[in-house]
Amino acid sequence: MDNTSYLELDASALHNNFEYIRNRLPERTILSHVIKGNAYGHGVGQFVPLAMDYGARHFSVFDSFEAYELKQCLGDHPARIMIMGMIFDEQIEWAIENDIEFFVFELHRLKRALATARKMKKPALIHLELETGMNRTGLEKAFWPTAARLLKEYEDCVELMGFCTHFAGAESIANHIRIRRQIKRFRRGVSRFNEHGVKAHYHHTACSAAFMRFPQTHMDMVRIGIMQYGFWPSMETYIATEGASENPSDPLRRVISWKSRVMSTKRVDKGDYVGYGTSFLATQDMQVVAVPVGYGHGFSRSLSNSGRALVRGERVPVIGTVNMNMMVLDVSNLDNVETGDEVVLIGQQGERRIDVSSFSDYSDQLNYELLTRLPKDIPRYVVNAS
Repeated sequence: MDNTSYLELDASALHNNFEYIRNRLPERTILSHVIKGNAYGHGVGQFVPLAMDYGARHFSVFDSFEAYELKQCLGDHPARIMIMGMIFDEQIEWAIENDIEFFVFELHRLKRALATARKMKKPALIHLELETGMNRTGLEKAFWPTAARLLKEYEDCVELMGFCTHFAGAESIANHIRIRRQIKRFRRGVSRFNEHGVKAHYHHTACSAAFMRFPQTHMDMVRIGIMQYGFWPSMETYIATEGASENPSDPLRRVISWKSRVMSTKRVDKGDYVGYGTSFLATQDMQVVAVPVGYGHGFSRSLSNSGRALVRGERVPVIGTVNMNMMVLDVSNLDNVETGDEVVLIGQQGERRIDVSSFSDYSDQLNYELLTRLPKDIPRYVVNAS
């Protein structure tokens, strides 16, 4: 049975983005594909097999649930999984048993991981996250000597996969000094552990923004999220890296499109209100259409009277309040719009395009927020596969 809307993933766009990223990656640096938030709304079940086809072999997730979901999706395919955030104590044994790598950013988790690994007689694959100035998660400097001692004491049941940290807003020039300080603190932290005889296979700090703006952060691994899906972390990042030419063109291509269809058409007389309440008053006779997508499907209520969609190749406004399951569009300037006509909420139709980034022009939503709010039950289809 058809859903009220659906998403398309453009395989050729994904391949383009992978090539763009890899061409800027040092030869021996590992590319970890960040797929938290259901692959930024693109759908783990659809995105991961496609990414594997294009050479992806390392994936980063936020928590153990996402790691489990990814493990099921991968089946017997060889790929490494790294948990960057939440893993409950009782799930550490599962992670070790299944060779799942995970971040450690507090002594309690380190002690639990080491004790569990010793009991299982199998090494825990950990990445030690150092606090460098983000002040969110990360092992504080005061605990580094204790962590080093524990890692040496339990070196028979731990494999220190990496030293890592996370930057506090590398996408903004306003944070430039803060990021440079973090880089220095990270290097000093790694040196402290090395002095105690504790070394890791990899050092990794770069997200998409740091990858583009701070080449010194490439190190042994980069964790790329938003860019692989075709979006820049910020306009600043794009301008700083690709906007210097006289006629810059975006080298990234959007992977996702979001489409629906016209549910009904209606005439509205001048002076009548449209939808709930009195937020929109028709100042002239109008032709409107209802589209079966609302905030319950991830189209924010904050886009009421401000959002846009594409119908018959033209950009049309959302009018009235976005409901849970429906919105209304003004198609007064279009001819012969009919029930069943395609409606594009994200993507291209004819010569016109609506990007996810444009939603921030109409509301306070970020790219990341809109994408990750797309419900899992919206069907996702791969198109333009080679």
